[in-house]
Amino acid sequence: MIDAKVAPWKRDRVGELAAILSSDGVLGVVDIGGVPAKNMLSMRKDLRSSMSITMAKKTLMRLAWEQSGRPMGDLDTLLDGAIQPAIVHTDSMNAFQLFSELEKTRQGRAAKEGEVSPIDIVVEKGPTQFGPGPIVGEFNAVGIPAKIDKGKVAIQKTTTVIEQGETISADLGIMLAKLGINPIEIGIILTGAIEDGFLFEADSLDLDTDGFRTDIITATSGAFNLACNIRWFSSQTMPTLLAKASGEATSVAVEAGITNDVTIPLFVSRANARALALAGQLDSSALDDELAAALGAAASAATSAPAATSDAADPAEETPAEEEEEEEEEAEFDGLGDLFG
Repeated sequence: MIDAKVAPWKRDRVGELAAILSSDGVLGVVDIGGVPAKNMLSMRKDLRSSMSITMAKKTLMRLAWEQSGRPMGDLDTLLDGAIQPAIVHTDSMNAFQLFSELEKTRQGRAAKEGEVSPIDIVVEKGPTQFGPGPIVGEFNAVGIPAKIDKGKVAIQKTTTVIEQGETISADLGIMLAKLGINPIEIGIILTGAIEDGFLFEADSLDLDTDGFRTDIITATSGAFNLACNIRWFSSQTMPTLLAKASGEATSVAVEAGITNDVTIPLFVSRANARALALAGQLDSSALDDELAAALGAAASAATSAPAATSDAADPAEETPAEEEEEEEEEAEFDGLGDLFG
């Protein structure tokens, strides 16, 4: 309850907050601590069309939360760790989309004197954009080894200038900024959100969408392969199963010598290939024009194949076993006369 002696503007403010907390949609708390006013105005302008961000003191937030009838434990969870909290509300996104959108506001800024480093700050070895001058001494004064190299200031070796948790000095912050290193992360950071009565903490909203998409693709592919292997009939597997069955049936029909519209072209193609191979062993005087032209076309198509080795056996020097095999093939086709008329 609000004390009767509370200033009217505070009553009005609590009423406004309570109305937001009681409205439909996704409700959350964001931390805007450390965000400069200029950056904050730019961020809010970009987000205004999809959500509202309402700033208020924690005391007024608690009064409005109680007035809206929401569990106080949820508010304590959302406020935990928030330096400068604000209420965020949206009716166009779910909790996961809200988190993803607010994550885009994260950006780095230069470190100020007395701030604690959130990470190990490492300066890499290599040239800089600065020319010779006093800046060499300024780098070395803050523990960044530098010297003049080929007309430019160069960092001599990769150096960890400050470790996570240590306090950053004013001079070091300035020199890091000159190198383009802005270690202090700012942004509108979502601490958690409430959707349909369920409280989602920030960690549970941080989804690896690319990894999730890859997992879905892998699982779908595995399920499809399994369904095909166990002959599970469905609208997705039937085309593949029918194609596989058709191919296997054709193979069986060819091996069994069954003639139909599908196998006859295969038989003719196989016979033609064997006939050309056999004809290639004959003297050119034994071939008619049509067969000679067919052999020439086959030879042209084979020019891209690896050349025969120089020690290939001459046809005239075939062993008796090879001659016997050739005779068997000729007997099988009953001579060239039966093939070409």
